[in-house]
Amino acid sequence: MHTQASAGKTAGIPFDQHRVDRIMEEHGLDVLVATSKHNVQYMLGGYKFIFFSAMDAIGHSRYLPVVIYRKGKPEQAAYVANKMEGAENAVHPFWTPTLHANCWGSVDAAEQAAKHLKSLNLGNARIGIEPAFLPSDAHAVLAASLGYTHLVDATGAFERIRAIKTPEELNVMRQASERITDSMLAVFAASEEGSTKEDIVEALRREETNRGLQFEYCLITLGSNFNRAVSAQAWKKGEVMSLDSGGNYKGYIGDLCRMGILGEPDAELEDLMADILEVQEAAISRAKAGNLGGDVVAGGEDALRKKTHIAPFTDFFTHGMGLITHEAPFLMTNHPVAYEGVDAARRLEAGMVISVETTMLHPSRGFIKIEDTVAIHEGRAELVGDRGRGWNRGGTTR
Repeated sequence: MHTQASAGKTAGIPFDQHRVDRIMEEHGLDVLVATSKHNVQYMLGGYKFIFFSAMDAIGHSRYLPVVIYRKGKPEQAAYVANKMEGAENAVHPFWTPTLHANCWGSVDAAEQAAKHLKSLNLGNARIGIEPAFLPSDAHAVLAASLGYTHLVDATGAFERIRAIKTPEELNVMRQASERITDSMLAVFAASEEGSTKEDIVEALRREETNRGLQFEYCLITLGSNFNRAVSAQAWKKGEVMSLDSGGNYKGYIGDLCRMGILGEPDAELEDLMADILEVQEAAISRAKAGNLGGDVVAGGEDALRKKTHIAPFTDFFTHGMGLITHEAPFLMTNHPVAYEGVDAARRLEAGMVISVETTMLHPSRGFIKIEDTVAIHEGRAELVGDRGRGWNRGGTTR
């Protein structure tokens, strides 16, 4: 067992403690128990254990990191970790005054977390957990030790905590978007007639990886086919290509869509791209601190509604993003991800980041989409990774 304890070691808290405490108060929470990898990463200031980066399963159980934070008492914070993370702490010490690096599965991690929580003499404190990221066996351990009535859903609190990005977080997200854009432009230029979806996605994976990204996915279409799955379909002269890719940089998401064409776009394609960009700009221009979240939605939807020649087969969508692809601000309801657009009626705040996307399923020209990442500031919207927002020519480097 590796347990570190040093009273008062709180100077290196990596988040805004006063803001976190205020949000906990608003949600009626006394303690936060983070068990999702994204919230653990946030509470630890960007740290994520590389051994379980791709998969959580090990032996008969799974990796379950736990960060415990008590409102107003950072000196009582603890990190419950895998046994191997003692080595990580030796090199780059965790900020939490207590470290329990002695676990291999979900049950022993929950037992250690419960032991630490009981040592704090919490009484009737309300303990916030993440139901969607707490295995049933771990939940049973916590409930038996602490009582069901003390465990409450803290999902909303965590979402509010992560909603405002620090300048450091914004810079990481800029890097993610820029590197994805660079990767896409390189792939468009290198792909040629006969290149298959399989070839193109593999090329994008290599480009993103070589730029320090963790490749997550690529949704790809060629020609008039709307199917975005990877296949042996080959690119043909005159056809359009869409690349919609998510890449992860230091834990933060980059998610953009750019378009290519093998040859030169004709007048119709130029007009269709101009229509999409006008819808995008109508929404992005309203993505400023102080505006309602719904203003962004209305900007895009109103602009699209006026374009009667494309509206029947075109969709506008916007969502928050950060450590995960859909997080606060939540701007639209069930479109398509199942959540309520609770932030449509709230003011946008500086430091929020959103994705804005317009998707056209043209009956003859195919899948045409632009997806942008937008950082919200006082008085302005910052378009991140803003290159390649038109028709990118294929085969130019061959």
